[in-house]
Amino acid sequence: MAHLPLTLVYRQKYIQDQLNESAETKKKIFDACAGDILKAVDTIIKCYNDKGKVLLCGNGGSAADSQHIATELVIRMNKSDRPPLAAVALTTDSSMLTAGGNDIGFENVFSRQVEALGNKGDVLIAISTSGKSENVNRAIKEAKKRGMTVIGFLGKDGGVSKELVDIPIIIPSNDTQRIQEGHITVAHIICGILEHEMFG
Repeated sequence: MAHLPLTLVYRQKYIQDQLNESAETKKKIFDACAGDILKAVDTIIKCYNDKGKVLLCGNGGSAADSQHIATELVIRMNKSDRPPLAAVALTTDSSMLTAGGNDIGFENVFSRQVEALGNKGDVLIAISTSGKSENVNRAIKEAKKRGMTVIGFLGKDGGVSKELVDIPIIIPSNDTQRIQEGHITVAHIICGILEHEMFG
């Protein structure tokens, strides 16, 4: 039997439900995450004041978020006349990722880049909605070995990553979509505070 087309009423209800769920999750972020967001801001400001850089990694939608956040830092978010802030998404080089996946295993594609690029005082933003991504967790471990501070953008119960990172920002949701929306909202908040406090 052919599926019936979605009715206008159903579609409108779906839109409303999704927006309400997203809004409710974001309202919960303040109570659940505000303290850790402020710690992340202080950590990143110190990193930049000490001439350090931010590295970012994640898979799938979290890879896209890594690139998005790095762009906000390097190019700008709101303040048009500020200098760039050093940030590198470890998710963008297809040659690096495919060579790493082929030669040393996909679980090592981020940790290898952290080993090559990370220095003491740098920051790694590790993004995982579940906290169970092996390649992200190996990057976290490598960053800690190199004296970097690790901020985790996480969800659900934080997974393994929660115990590995220095600052876990855990979006209060079990829904991957809501967690991803929370991650980019938190990133925009952090970038906005950075621009205001660092550049007036």
